[in-house]
Amino acid sequence: MSDDPGDDGASEGHVNDLSGSVLGPVVQARDIQGGIHVHQSGSLPRPSQLPPAGILVERDEELALLDSVHSDDRGSGVAKVVVVSGPAGIGKTALALHWAHRERHAFPDGHLYADLRGHAAGDPVESAEVLGQFVRSFGISPEHVPASLAERAALYRSIVSERRVVIVLDDALSAAQVSPLLPASAGSVAIVTSRWRLAGLFMRGAQGVQLERLTREGAMDLLRRTLGDARIDRERDAAGELVELCSGFPLALCVAAARLATRPGWDLAEMVDALRNERQRLNALCVEEEVTMRAALTLSYRALSATEARAYRLLALSPGTTFDIRVAVAVIDLPRAGAQRLLDVLVDANLLDDAPGGRYRFHDLTLLHARDMAEHDEAPATRDQALRRALDLYTHTSFAASRVILPYRRLPAPELEHPPAEPLVFARPTQALDWLEHEFGNVRAAARTAFDRGWFRTAVELVDALWPLFLYRGHHAERLEVDRLGLAAARACSDPTAEAKMLNRTGLALLSLGRLEEAANDFRQALLLWRRAGDRQRVAGTLRRLGLVEKDLGRLDRAITLFGEALDG
Repeated sequence: MSDDPGDDGASEGHVNDLSGSVLGPVVQARDIQGGIHVHQSGSLPRPSQLPPAGILVERDEELALLDSVHSDDRGSGVAKVVVVSGPAGIGKTALALHWAHRERHAFPDGHLYADLRGHAAGDPVESAEVLGQFVRSFGISPEHVPASLAERAALYRSIVSERRVVIVLDDALSAAQVSPLLPASAGSVAIVTSRWRLAGLFMRGAQGVQLERLTREGAMDLLRRTLGDARIDRERDAAGELVELCSGFPLALCVAAARLATRPGWDLAEMVDALRNERQRLNALCVEEEVTMRAALTLSYRALSATEARAYRLLALSPGTTFDIRVAVAVIDLPRAGAQRLLDVLVDANLLDDAPGGRYRFHDLTLLHARDMAEHDEAPATRDQALRRALDLYTHTSFAASRVILPYRRLPAPELEHPPAEPLVFARPTQALDWLEHEFGNVRAAARTAFDRGWFRTAVELVDALWPLFLYRGHHAERLEVDRLGLAAARACSDPTAEAKMLNRTGLALLSLGRLEEAANDFRQALLLWRRAGDRQRVAGTLRRLGLVEKDLGRLDRAITLFGEALDG
């Protein structure tokens, strides 16, 4: 029908324009004679966009949680939103897609998927771009898709308002990126995966699934599915070590298994040997340039601000397996409030785990990556100073604890380059002893780190401060290793007094383990040093210990002689 003003049938004021967003067929007419019958046999298409899910193992609890969210009647009238969060390579996408595929029959009106590229090499995908894709997947022609984000979001909500759809929004960067893409229809479910915890979505009623590393059994199951039972059973020990070296990360395990699958002549032990070298482990976990644990972690790292990335690098230099806010303050060299904010960001980014008791820790592979970034992006002097601040904090606190527990020990004050800004004060000996026990692993790692860096005096001071812990709470198996480290450090800094003290301590550790002849040998070496120093009290104490060893060996006459010499002074 023409709208040309020259047309005899047209009358002024009538137009035939069509504007706005229109769903379904349209009939435009002016003068109608007779009846009109409209027959519509079709409906909007049902999109089915889910990519393959991949292998999923040991996620029954997480799948059950997704089931419960879907079946929960509370908050009816709105779609359910679940945030699946976790570090790079933990299997977030596999979980989301596995559940969406398994439950696709419950969503007859469509299965939508978008890779939001929150941690891709390029820029994240704009929400408006994804909305355009979603709207077109329901049959809306491109010329009828609005230009603005708000109009696209409104059209999208209109399309899905009475439909049951499942939507997987993969690798989201922020709540702001995700929010326009969430449906408002009851019976729909949106699963958002992200390396960030996206607290903003939880404020709007989302529920969360936090993915952890696979257990040893789950990781072995993943290897079996790729390499077959026969190959795993043939090298069970090597397979177990491979699982440990991959730290339970599904991506790392899949990469290692893929390399082995393409090399059927390889023994698993060859891959294990390649992964044992910490400095090369991330390089070994590579199939193609873009399919690596290093690449996945680097993309997370690049999403950080400069200040956040610096904190990530420096915190990885701290000795031990866990650390608290005081260690973070020392290493990052910022006030408490600033350090806490950075810790919160790294936890939200799943680059750090928050542990019980206000503590934090890196996953093994993340720690290796962070240390690699520190070597690449920080000057050696900066790394040394960060580590020095951490060691000084442990030395100062260990010394303070030891002095409160055993005030009669007249230890010389430790030599510190960076005294802590907020020193920990112990009100009671039991509090100090509890701190030493709780921090034993970190203090031991600090002593080892100091020794390896050639800071031998610091290593001696840290080991010396642990004496009250061994005296009151044993730790006999670990004690010998620590005291021998202290002995090596004392010898390295040519301190005969510290050497003699450590020989007495290694002798006592050996005595507690029933290794009597070795204990006697260390006591004799200590005795020589004390005699050279002219320390009669220490000579008497060491003679008494040698007498106890001779008694336990059944050499009573020798024991009596030694006890007599000790009494004579």
